[in-house]
Amino acid sequence: MKIARFGKGQVGVVDGEYVVDVTEAAGVDVAEWPPVGPNRLIAEWDERRPAIEAALATGARTPLAEAGLLTPVPWPNKVIAYPVNYHDHGREMQAGYRADVQGFFLKPPSSLSGPEDFVELPALPGREVHHESELGIVIGKGGRDIAREDWKDHVFGYACLLDMVVRGREERVFRKAYDTFCPVGPWITTADEVDDPTQLSMKLWVGDELRQDANTRDLVLDIPGMIAMASTVMTLHPGDIIATGTPAGVGPVVDGDVIRIVIEQVGEMNVPVRQGTRGNTEVFANAYTPDIIKQK
Repeated sequence: MKIARFGKGQVGVVDGEYVVDVTEAAGVDVAEWPPVGPNRLIAEWDERRPAIEAALATGARTPLAEAGLLTPVPWPNKVIAYPVNYHDHGREMQAGYRADVQGFFLKPPSSLSGPEDFVELPALPGREVHHESELGIVIGKGGRDIAREDWKDHVFGYACLLDMVVRGREERVFRKAYDTFCPVGPWITTADEVDDPTQLSMKLWVGDELRQDANTRDLVLDIPGMIAMASTVMTLHPGDIIATGTPAGVGPVVDGDVIRIVIEQVGEMNVPVRQGTRGNTEVFANAYTPDIIKQK
């Protein structure tokens, strides 16, 4: 099942070229603040799924092209991201570490945006903003100290994710924390519809240029390992999002670009890029001159 958020926060199930409104059956109040209804739906999925399936026959249907898709989980407890988790990306950036020995970092939930929102480039002369294509793993059943062999019991589904970054040497989280720097969508594809998440093809284009082409089988720290490592340190909660890390091929985007990410069995996003006028800070006052040459 493909679970989407759309319009003013309604919850729907994608059925072909339509999204079927199942908000009532999902138990979501679109006026609730903070908007944690999707988290609660994920936590109560087993109980609510029969009512949602029944609502597919009667719910209002909106063409996907007119629905206005939103990020599926707007208020996760945390977004967990693994840096340098493909060997080829580590080589291109000349990084001397990998995710399996480096651990993770956190992106703020306020950086989340939807598949139809634009990435807003901050006004930072002399700096580039780069795209990073990643698989997003949405936690279903929470827990602490989750064993590798139990990882499937804790995954609700998967989504496309872009981890945008101001290129530089400043604190990683600072460079990745801007609003709109974590597009997620276009929906959550539930885990039962993904044959093998450890063997998924992922591609990213900027305009017509294919920049990233990888498979999750090439991850350094695999999906079971990411879930186990994160839960060793902290409790995972329903709706938490894990970003798997990006493969080689990262590069700059500019005003007017469209970033297209496609992950097989999961979905596709086409995210526009716009130059903004805010976000300037003295932290980025000096132009970034790379001290590395990207390697093939």
